[in-house]
Amino acid sequence: MAATNIGMMDPAYFVGRTELLAWINSTLQLNLSRVEEAAPGAIQCQLMDVVHPGMVPMHKVNFDAKTEYEMIQNYKVLQDVFNKLKITKHIEVNKLIKGRPLDNLEFMQWMKRYCDSVNGGLNSNYNPLERREACKGGKEISKRAAATHGAAKTSSTASKTQSATQTRKNEQHANAVSKSSKPASNRDPVYDEQRMERLNVKQMQITELKLFVDSLEKERDFYFAKLRDIEILCQFPQMEHLPIVAAIQRILYAANDNPSVMAEAQAMISQQPNQEALSLSPISESLEEERPKTESQKRKNISTLEVDMAANSTLSPRQRLSDISDVHHSGSPLVNYCTTLVANSEA
Repeated sequence: MAATNIGMMDPAYFVGRTELLAWINSTLQLNLSRVEEAAPGAIQCQLMDVVHPGMVPMHKVNFDAKTEYEMIQNYKVLQDVFNKLKITKHIEVNKLIKGRPLDNLEFMQWMKRYCDSVNGGLNSNYNPLERREACKGGKEISKRAAATHGAAKTSSTASKTQSATQTRKNEQHANAVSKSSKPASNRDPVYDEQRMERLNVKQMQITELKLFVDSLEKERDFYFAKLRDIEILCQFPQMEHLPIVAAIQRILYAANDNPSVMAEAQAMISQQPNQEALSLSPISESLEEERPKTESQKRKNISTLEVDMAANSTLSPRQRLSDISDVHHSGSPLVNYCTTLVANSEA
C-alpha cells in the first residue's frame, strides 16, 4: 500500500516546478505553464484516475471550473476518492482554490509522490483524452492542448531549421575571422591580460551570486518547514482552542506585514479573564470559608454574653457565687471565704 503521509523533509517536497509541470503534461497530455493552474482540482482528480482506474467519477469533474463553488465540488469528488481508498491526507481546500503558489506546489508534490508509489505511476492502457471527454469542459481543454502541441512541434521544426542555418553562418564567420586574425603577433599583451582579469572577476561575481541564491533558498525551505511544523502542532484537538494558539495562528496567517497583527495577537492573549486564577487561589478560598465561621462565632459570643447578663440579673448573689465557684474556681479558698461572707450577711 502506498504511503499516504510523508514528512515535510521528504525528498518529494524538493521536486522543482519544472519537473512537476513536465510530469503533469506528459501524464495527462496537457500544456500547463504554472503549477497554480491546478488550483481548480480537476487535474488532481484525473491523476487519481490514472493510478486507480474506475475509482473517480469523471462525469462529476469540472475542468472548466471558474468560481470557488465549482472548484469546491471538484475537491469534494477528490475527498470521496480519498475516503474510499482510506487515504488520510488532509486537503486544505480554502488555500488551494485561492491559487497560492506554495500551497499548490506542496500539494502537487505530494500527488506526484503518491502516484509514483502506486505501481510507479504508470498505466500504459490509460487514455487521458478519452477519459477527459466525460468531464465538463474536458473536450475544450483537450483541443487547446492539442493545438498548443501542434504549434510547439511546428515552432520546434522551424527553430531547428533556423538554428542549422545560423550555425552554418556562424561557422563561416568564425573561419573568416580566424583567417584574418592569423597575424596576431601585433596584439597588445597588456590589453589581453586586463581583459582576462575582467572576465575572471565577472566569473567570480557570478559564482558568488549563485552560491548566495542557493543559501537563501535553503534557508527559506528550512524556515518554511519550521512554520509548517508549528501549524500542524496548533491543529491538534488538545491545543486548537487555547488563546495562545489562536494568537499564533493570527500571526501565521497574516496576509501582510502590518504591525497591528502583533498587537492583535497580544490583545487576544491579554483578554484572558483573571477571575479563574482568583477562584482557584487557596488563600481566597480559605478566607471565604473562614468569614462565615468568624461571623457565627461572634454571634455565639454575643448571645452567650447576653444570656450571662440576663442570668446575673435574675439570680441571687449566693446563686451567682455558687455558679462561679462550680464553673470557674471550684475548691478555691478565696471562693469559700466569699461564700461564708454572703451567708452571714443573709442571716
